[in-house]
Amino acid sequence: MSKPLKQIHLAAHFPGVNNTTVWSDPEAGSHIEFSSFAHFARTAERAKFDFLFLAEGLRLREQGGKIYDLDVVGRPDTFTVLAALAAVTEHLGLTGTINSTFNEPYEVARQFASLDHLSGGRAAWNVVTSWDAFTGENFRRGGFLPQEERYSRAKEFLSTANELFDSWHGDEIVADQATGTFLRDAKAGAFVHRGQHFDIQGQFNVPRSPQGRPVIFQAGDSDEGREFAAAGADAIFSRYSTLDAGQAFYTDVKSRLAKYGRRADQLLILPAATFVLGDTDAEAEDLAKEVRRQQVSGATAIKHLEFVWNRDLSSYDPDGPLPDIDPDVSDNHISKGRAQVRMYRDPLATAREWRELAAANKWSIRDLVIETGNRQSFIGSPATVAKTINDFVQADASDGFILAPHITPGGLDPFADKVVPLLQEQGVFRTEYEGPTLRDHLGLAHPDDVRDERAAS
Repeated sequence: MSKPLKQIHLAAHFPGVNNTTVWSDPEAGSHIEFSSFAHFARTAERAKFDFLFLAEGLRLREQGGKIYDLDVVGRPDTFTVLAALAAVTEHLGLTGTINSTFNEPYEVARQFASLDHLSGGRAAWNVVTSWDAFTGENFRRGGFLPQEERYSRAKEFLSTANELFDSWHGDEIVADQATGTFLRDAKAGAFVHRGQHFDIQGQFNVPRSPQGRPVIFQAGDSDEGREFAAAGADAIFSRYSTLDAGQAFYTDVKSRLAKYGRRADQLLILPAATFVLGDTDAEAEDLAKEVRRQQVSGATAIKHLEFVWNRDLSSYDPDGPLPDIDPDVSDNHISKGRAQVRMYRDPLATAREWRELAAANKWSIRDLVIETGNRQSFIGSPATVAKTINDFVQADASDGFILAPHITPGGLDPFADKVVPLLQEQGVFRTEYEGPTLRDHLGLAHPDDVRDERAAS
C-alpha cells in the first residue's frame, strides 16, 4: 500500500539584509518603503503560501568600524510592518522574529496578541536568542549571555508569555448593554510569575486572541535548540539543503517529541531555501553563477575571510590569493559574540583547507568565498524545481520550505507564476486556503484543543 502524498507547506521570507539579497540589481526595490512589503505579501498570498516571514536585526552588522555592504538597506520594526500587512492581506500568515534576550515577556505577548486580533488569527512568533555582543551594546544589558543562560531565559520567556496568553480563557467578555456588565470575571487576565529571569504580576490587558496563542517557530540548530523546539514550538527552521542531511535532521527532531507527549505532526520542519529559475536547467545554472557573484562583493569576501583569520585584511586584493599568514587564534576576536566565531571553531584547520581548495582550483579570495559559501537550494526549470521540492517533502527531509528570493520585492513572482501551478497540478499544494487562521494553513490544532486532548489521555 503506497504512502499518501504529503501536502507541501510554503512560506516567503522577505530577505532584508543578508547574504541572499542583491540590492545592487536594477530590479531591486526598497527594503523600507511599504510598497515593497505589500507587493511581496500579495504575491505570497496570490500563490496561497502559508505565511510571510520577517527576520529581525537589532543592529547593523559592522566590523572594523565599517558597515557591511549588505546591511545598508535598513531593518524596519517587525511588528509595525506585520500590522500594516494585516490590512492589505486576508489569509496570509504573518510571522516575525522577536528576540527573547533583549525583550520582556509582557510587552512581546501584548504585541503578538494584538497582531493576532488585528489579522484575524494569522500571527506567528519566531523565538530566537542572541549572543551578539555588538547587539547587546544597544541595550542596558550590554554584552551577551552564555549559551546556557540564553536558552534558560528563552524557555522561561516563552513559558511566561504563554501564561499571559492563557490568562484569558475567551469567555470573559459579556458586553451586556442592558445590565451594564462588560466582564463576567473582574480578574480576567490576572497572572503571577516568579522565576529565575522574570518576577512579574498583574493583569494582561489583551483578551484571548483568535488563535489563543501565536504559532511558535524556533530557529536553533544546537542540541539545546532542537530540544527547545520539541518541547514547545509548532515549527522549526532548518538550514540543511541536501536530502541526506535534511532527513537526518527531520528524524532527530521528530524523535524528540514523544517525551513531551507530542505527536510527530505537531511540529513542522521548514528549511530556508533560495532558488534560481530559468527556461532550462542549463540557463538556470548560468544565471545562478551570476547571482552568486552579485551576492559576494569584494568587500564582503574580505570581511568573510576576516571571520576566520581574525585579522584586518583590508589591504588584501579580493581578486588575489589568500593570505600566507596564519589566523590569529587569540581570545580577543574581532567578531566576539558573533555567530561566525562558532562556525569556525578551528580557524587554523579551516585556513589549511581553504588554501588547499584555492590552490587546487586556482581560486581568488572572492572565488573561494563564493564557492564555499551559501548556494541556491533549487536551481533549474520550473518543472525541475517543483519536482525537487516535492521529492524532499515526500522523502521526509522537510515538511516544506521558506523561500527567500535574491531580488526584493519582485523575486517571488516567477516562483508563484511558474512553480506553484505545477505543485498544484500534482495535488501536493493547495489551490485555496482551508481556513481563516495560520493554524488552519499549517494543519495545527488550537492550543485549547491540544490541552483538552492531553487532559483526556
